[in-house]
Amino acid sequence: MENLFRKFVILSLLTYTAAVFAQVSFKRLNDPAIVAQHRRMVFQSWGDWRPYPKYFLGVQTNFAYATVWGLWSTKINRDYKDGEDIRPLKPTGIQNQRLAQLKLQEEEALRIKASSDTIRQRSIHDLLHWTSATVDADPLWLLYYKRMLKHLYEFPDHPQNFYEWKLKDHDTFKTLTETGAIARLQEELDLIKEKYRMSRTMDMPRGKRFLMYHETLVKWRRFEKELRGYNDRVTLLTGYKTVLKSHSDNALSSSWYPESDQQVVRKMMQHFKHRY
Repeated sequence: MENLFRKFVILSLLTYTAAVFAQVSFKRLNDPAIVAQHRRMVFQSWGDWRPYPKYFLGVQTNFAYATVWGLWSTKINRDYKDGEDIRPLKPTGIQNQRLAQLKLQEEEALRIKASSDTIRQRSIHDLLHWTSATVDADPLWLLYYKRMLKHLYEFPDHPQNFYEWKLKDHDTFKTLTETGAIARLQEELDLIKEKYRMSRTMDMPRGKRFLMYHETLVKWRRFEKELRGYNDRVTLLTGYKTVLKSHSDNALSSSWYPESDQQVVRKMMQHFKHRY
């Protein structure tokens, strides 16, 4: 029974102590001076300098005011009370300035990001136009130059006979070989092939690549025209040889020689000697 009474007393004391501390804490949290300080530190108002002064016969009687804002207070407190409005959340306060700067920085970051993305996309776009790895996918190549340069691509690098040279027959090839035309044509073919290979394998701007395509196509057409010209000329020359050969079969024999003037006179005198 004694133990139970002791426990009851201890529990009562703890309850009373907790109530006292809670009441003291509640008063501290709701202290008017602290509330006024909170209001000054935000945006509500600059002022309400609690605790207020109290005067009796012109003499300050409020000890709390005298030690916080009055004569007995520190210089920093008096300077703070008599100074300018330094609320951080006022319309022109430091915190609002920081928030505005943060907003501007966010907008600037978005602008820089958009600019960097544009530069990145442009770099990728330029890389696609510069690199030789994507030449087969270019629309202009697929629509025009691939078809126009197909015969050049399929033409042998070192033709060895009239068929590979796209000539009419072996006689034409033999004639061009003997006259040195084949060697010159091979040099031109090497230059055209090399230009075509460079336009397909080197990294360069897209416009320059298509200029090389165009130059290669012009030279290739000129080369084909020259081959057709050789075919036509050699065919004409062969025709002339055939005609000359057919006439030579009906020509005078090599044993016939024209008569001299003396032989002609002697023959005429022999013919008419019995008539005069």
